[in-house]
Amino acid sequence: MQNVLDKYESVMEEKVTYWYPCGHVEDFPENAGACIKYKHAQIAVFYFARMGKWYACQNLCPHKVEMVLSRGMIGDAAGIAKVACPMHKHNFSLEDGTCLTAELPAIATYPVKIEKDQVLVGFNF
Repeated sequence: MQNVLDKYESVMEEKVTYWYPCGHVEDFPENAGACIKYKHAQIAVFYFARMGKWYACQNLCPHKVEMVLSRGMIGDAAGIAKVACPMHKHNFSLEDGTCLTAELPAIATYPVKIEKDQVLVGFNF
């Protein structure tokens, strides 16, 4: 189980070596997620319309090691964007990946930018 989780590591924007074009803005639902694949990784991409911000994180929930976070509900906790795992409702910060509801490992997060209606997710692998 830990081997699968080890494939994911957060990337800070200043450490991005490749901006992956994963679709156009209209390809992604508002206030919901979609899953993309980059190399070995499944990545959940969210557009949080109320906040006007884009987020990306690993699609893998560390609780039961299921690829489900892209299907989770998004919201905020004290102004921090979060996603709730659709299976067991654990909440993870979309800002830094920390679990807000249990002592679970943080999820990996990735920077997102928009250029000419293209959604780009930043990686360094």
